[in-house]
Order: sequence, then structure tokens, then C-alpha cells
Amino acid sequence: MQDASESLSAQLLAWYDRHARVMPWRVSPQDRAAGLRPDPYRVWLSEVMLQQTTVAAVKDYFHRFTARWPTVAALAAAADADVMGEWAGLGYYARARNLLKCARAVVALHGGRFPDSREALLTLPGIGPYTASAIAAIAFDEPATVVDGNVERVMARMFLVETPLPAAKPELTMLAARLTPATRPGDYAQAVMDLGATICTPRSPACGICPWVEACLARAAGVQADLPRKSPKPEKPTRRGTLWLGHREGAVLLERRPDKGLLGGMLGIPGDGWDGQGGEAPAMADWQEVGEVRHTFTHFHLILRVLTARIDSPPTRGVLISRQDFRPADLPTVMRKAWDLARHEVH
Repeated sequence: MQDASESLSAQLLAWYDRHARVMPWRVSPQDRAAGLRPDPYRVWLSEVMLQQTTVAAVKDYFHRFTARWPTVAALAAAADADVMGEWAGLGYYARARNLLKCARAVVALHGGRFPDSREALLTLPGIGPYTASAIAAIAFDEPATVVDGNVERVMARMFLVETPLPAAKPELTMLAARLTPATRPGDYAQAVMDLGATICTPRSPACGICPWVEACLARAAGVQADLPRKSPKPEKPTRRGTLWLGHREGAVLLERRPDKGLLGGMLGIPGDGWDGQGGEAPAMADWQEVGEVRHTFTHFHLILRVLTARIDSPPTRGVLISRQDFRPADLPTVMRKAWDLARHEVH
């Protein structure tokens, strides 16, 4: 079995040498063979950004982050609000808070250098088993097993695993570990993820050009498009709430949300208790409804009424911020939808 695993790994690496995707955080297999090493900071940053987000959505954010904060030390020294503002629109905002915690821990505890083992990486804030394995393999060539959704799909098909996800995760991780080679594990980790992203895709996999087509058990059985199986997801509930967009002489009433909880640490429009925060309107005013916005989070759908008013009395929450001093792009997506709906009322 070991010889078969080594053969499969070699086949995939040969395919990767020809077809590796070009990404701003990646060192190509040719450059790597010539001695260029990946920057652990860029590997870490990309992996955090890519969690539950697409490569296409991440690229522009990655360029902006690395241009503004080119090292982990620069990021560690950044103001929280600046980082949260740059993150706006990427979603899952706890990632941005953990990004800062991790950068500061790397500087404070490790002299600004990422530890070079999976075990040590796991001690850093916000770094879980997947991210630790990815950094260890890609940046430091540790033969750590990297398993994301793409890899799960590839393994389920290669080995005809009928158990539905998420129950199948331990078995799929074991199978992935069996194929992880001792040589070039960083390139291999990226190769198997590329295979899942470009050939062994969720729908209509391109089996005819797959380097593993001859060994794929699901292909042999004609069920590759049906795997991996997934347990039914519960239906998402719908929450409703209100946002109050107050304004006065061109300034907009905004508040910094608590660090913990939904959209934690982000700049936002005051709202009611749909999110476990807030409550009453932020000021006495003649509030007028201008419409509603809809947004879907991981665990629920959200419908928000949006009200606007000129505020003449002191607000009980938030701060009036000049239009020149805030960027709508700094708002999380659901708040930006509300801003786009109501901004013409602000004067």
C-alpha cells in the first residue's frame, strides 16, 4: 500500500508541476525547486482569509493587507479599527479579531517569526488544526496532512467513502494522511487542493484529465458526481430586526460594535436586539422607514427594517461621524446594504 501511495503522490506532484494555479501568496513549484521559500506570514494570512471564502473574493483583500501591512510585525502594530475596516465585506469577522491576536502573539512570544511546527502553531490564537497543518506543510515542508473541503471531496471519491459528511471527516483525514508524502509535502498539500478546486469539482468533475483517474474507485463505480454524501442540513431560521440610520448636517450616527458577538468590533449602524446587542432607537427623532434589507449569515436569514431621521437631540448610543471621516466600505456587508438603501436620505 505504501508503494501505491507513493506512486499516487508522485503522479499528483508531476501534474502540479505543470498545472499549479498562480496565486499572490503562493511560491510556484519551479521557484520552490530553485530554493525560494514561502513567507509564513503570507501563507498564514491567505489561509485565514480563505476560510469559508473563495479565492476570487480573497485576492484583492490579500493585496491590500500585504501592501498596508507587509510583515506580521506591521500587522501586530496596526490599530484594531483599521484592520476591521480593511476586513469589511469578507465576513466571519471573528477571523479578523483572531488575526490581530495571533499577529501580536507571534511578535510578543516568538520574536516576530512564526513557529515552524504544527504543534507549536496550534498554540497561537485563532490557529486550529487545518490552518496549523497548512502553514506547517506549505511554509515549512513538514509532512502535515492538510484537509479542506476540496481534499475531503477528492478522498471520498478516490476511496469510495459512502459515509456522509461530517461523520466521514475522521476517515477522510486518515486516508489523506496515507497519501501525504515525506518529500515536497508543501507542494503536495497545494496540489491536492488544486485538484479538488479545478478538476475534482463538486459538479461535473473532469475525470478525463485527472491524474488519478485510473485509481479512483468512485470513477470506476460511476458514482463520482454523487460523492461526498452529506447529511441534510437543518433549515435556517429567519430573524427580523431594525436599523436606525441617524444623521445631522452630513454626519452619520454609527457605533463600534462590541468585540464579542456577531460582527464584533466592526463599525455599524445602531440596531435592535436581532443580534443579541442593542435595543431601543439611539435617539429621539421622527424616524421614517425607507425599506428593508435581507442578508444570510451561516446559521440564519435576516430581514431588517431600515429607518432614517435627522437627529437634533443627543444620541444615547453611537457617535456622529462626518461623511468625510468614514468609508462605507468599512461597514460589514449587511450594514452596507442598509447604507446603500438609505444614503440618499442623509443630508
